[in-house]
Amino acid sequence: MVLNKAKDERLLREAAEISVSILKQLGSDLREGITPLEIDQRAGYLCKKYHVDPAFKRVDGYNFNTCISVNDVAVHGIPKDVPLKNGDLVSIDFGIVHKGLYTDHCWTWSIGKPEKKQEKLLRAGREAVESAVNLAIVGNHTGDLGHQMESVAKNFGYNILKIFVGHGIGKTLHDLPDVPAFGKKGSGSLLVDGMVLCVECQVVDDTGKVKIDEDGWSAKTENGGDSVMFEYMVVVRKDNPDILTDTRDWSVEV
Repeated sequence: MVLNKAKDERLLREAAEISVSILKQLGSDLREGITPLEIDQRAGYLCKKYHVDPAFKRVDGYNFNTCISVNDVAVHGIPKDVPLKNGDLVSIDFGIVHKGLYTDHCWTWSIGKPEKKQEKLLRAGREAVESAVNLAIVGNHTGDLGHQMESVAKNFGYNILKIFVGHGIGKTLHDLPDVPAFGKKGSGSLLVDGMVLCVECQVVDDTGKVKIDEDGWSAKTENGGDSVMFEYMVVVRKDNPDILTDTRDWSVEV
């Protein structure tokens, strides 16, 4: 989607504001003993409260309001009825549909104070995505963002997953262009003014391969290493990217 109508931009900003508010409330509910399934049910309640639809329920065959990935689940985690423990890394991937426009963003929290190894992984995940978001300006390419994400992860000593990619968003959940978390500078799709992107990356303390759980959705790291995921919605602009789901001041610890 490329924003070229004031009405679309206004509605998308409304959607992003509601979506961030819901995700923030879900994060505040995280604690030792609560289950991902309870968090997902809370998301459904909040969607009704704000008169929006959960975007992920529009994905064929998916029956949950969120994807909640814990520890070695890198992405697409089915919200399970298993209590969270102190030290767990919990990624909540969430989106809504508001007046025909979609959102999609993700944050990872630690239940309790993270160990040094987890703290490093969380920092790597944030820096990879947030530094790439800063490159969402006119004239750059998707490869510039991908190169940045992979470079940051590698500099921390971690891998990224190449099988899953960021994407355009707007009137559909996944739109063009794809935004891989790897690439060469100057390669890929050219970024134009008003283009709306979801910039995301799964940074893993493992290989770059995954195995799909028996639930058919949850993508686990190959050897059980931890994973974190961060994702921002951003509008490409000439000088400074316009971050719609700006959660950069959030803490990763609950």
